[in-house]
Amino acid sequence: MGKPKRKNLPDLSDLAVTGAKIAVKVTPKAAANGIIQSETGLKVTVTCVPENGKATEAVRSLLAKAMGVASSNLELHQGATSRNKVFVYTGRS
Repeated sequence: MGKPKRKNLPDLSDLAVTGAKIAVKVTPKAAANGIIQSETGLKVTVTCVPENGKATEAVRSLLAKAMGVASSNLELHQGATSRNKVFVYTGRS
């Protein structure tokens, strides 16, 4: 997976609040990486396969890029093996 281009991602910097829970629905093995905002929440598509946490790491990286923060500031709170995941922004440096 190459680095995601910032210009293709929505601005999610408003989610970068310490303790904020970010719910996403993931589609692995997609044609392209991307984030779509809808009324129901965030939908994230990644090209990685869902094995050994590769897709989860790709989602974490993509979310962090869209939020303008380091990926180490996002912790997976729920959904390690599910398409529905909840990340928590820790805000640490």
